[in-house]
Amino acid sequence: MKKVFYLNTCDTCRKILAQFDLTDWELREIKKEPITKEELAEMYKKTKSYEALFSKKSTQIKLRGLDVKSLTEKDFKELLLDHYTFLKRPVFITDKEIFVGNDKKNVEELHKFFGVHE
Repeated sequence: MKKVFYLNTCDTCRKILAQFDLTDWELREIKKEPITKEELAEMYKKTKSYEALFSKKSTQIKLRGLDVKSLTEKDFKELLLDHYTFLKRPVFITDKEIFVGNDKKNVEELHKFFGVHE
């Protein structure tokens, strides 16, 4: 399995995806095709945390009046399945590894994984 979950309207996602050869990867635009329970379970197996997959920058947090500090793992799971903007992105997942989000360290790990030198 080689999948990338991303948002087409996200400049950061597009910029990161453009750096790699994704010819044999399945690209999933999460607004058009939201993640499934099975896919979330697969991501959870690799991260051991729904919170690690959760974007604390989602505009839905403010809109819904959520207090992120009070959310449980169960809450994070339900929110991730409820609305695509709650997924930290992009998410690159293989049978063995997962890379979540766009922070510098994660992007560096992706470069190592793909053998791309910056």
